Amino acid sequence: MNLALVHDWLNQIGGAEDVLETLVGMFPDAPVHTSMYWRQGMPAAYRHWDIRTTWMDRLPGIYRHHQPYLPLYPVAFSRLDLSDYDLVLSNKSGFCHGVRTGDAVHVCYCLAPTRYVWSFEAYAAREALARPLKIALRPVIAALRRWDLRAAQRVDYFVAISREIRDRIRRYYGRESAIIHPPVETRRFHPSPEQDDYYLIVSRLIPYKRIDLAIRAFDQLERPLVIAGDGRDRDALEALAGPSVSFLGYVPDEELPELFARCRAYILPGEEDFCIAPVQAQAAGRPVIAYGAGGALDTVIAGETGTFFDEQTPDALAQAVRAFDSSAIDADACCVNAERFSAEVFREKLHRFLRERVG
Repeated sequence: MNLALVHDWLNQIGGAEDVLETLVGMFPDAPVHTSMYWRQGMPAAYRHWDIRTTWMDRLPGIYRHHQPYLPLYPVAFSRLDLSDYDLVLSNKSGFCHGVRTGDAVHVCYCLAPTRYVWSFEAYAAREALARPLKIALRPVIAALRRWDLRAAQRVDYFVAISREIRDRIRRYYGRESAIIHPPVETRRFHPSPEQDDYYLIVSRLIPYKRIDLAIRAFDQLERPLVIAGDGRDRDALEALAGPSVSFLGYVPDEELPELFARCRAYILPGEEDFCIAPVQAQAAGRPVIAYGAGGALDTVIAGETGTFFDEQTPDALAQAVRAFDSSAIDADACCVNAERFSAEVFREKLHRFLRERVG
């Protein structure tokens, strides 16, 4: 079968790129169509892929600052004609589901309906956009929302990454979807016979992750919180943090399994569409303390592999940490739960879905 993969942009590493890497492994002969590709900023392994970009790849400064070009992505993808393929598989959180597919079957693996289009006010608040800019952007956002809805109607089949995303696809697009959770390389992680006295966050340091909430909670608790990861909020978060909070910056992949396995519990303070890190923690035998919304409701079993806090406040998180006895959680139960989200399960489910819908 003649198959094409479509991805929004290739200038940063996150959960979307983890999914893409698995898809390329499943379909190694499929080209990857994307708006732009920062060759020097992405993993060296990507240079062996057949990556095809649009005219947006030539825009000045787009590799480091792709957000200002927001209105142009629909234009670029609308002009991308993939009708010569039998199957188009888009890996979408932005606008790449808007490609032209003709008679080809289009399956959209939906990481999220475009967040800053459908949740603009929340996005603007997190990004602290100035009021005049918000007012100026509203007509643009309204136009993007209309385009996004039209593009969604041209997709043949939607696949959602979680119940939360399935509900948003139904609410925003009026479409139904199957659920196939994203792939997690669970076999890299194993329980440790000993734990250290720290709680853990592994995350990009950006506003919607709500790392600030966790820092304030652990300042109250005066318990050690270790934060691995980097991002544009790091300086502000370090200025906010008290002595019980430490920042590791970027941690190489090979060091993450031990970091997860030795923590007392993993902390998830933000509302996530899915989030791989809590699954990695459970694969390492460690429980999760999560805000009870979004993808955490799919990945964490209250009382068996972790616990939830119901209000997104430092006080609520601090109370959940105080009340939670991590030693009462069975590491084997965490590992068994994590296996539901393994890369092997993802590949099996996606292959089955494509066989049943496409043949």
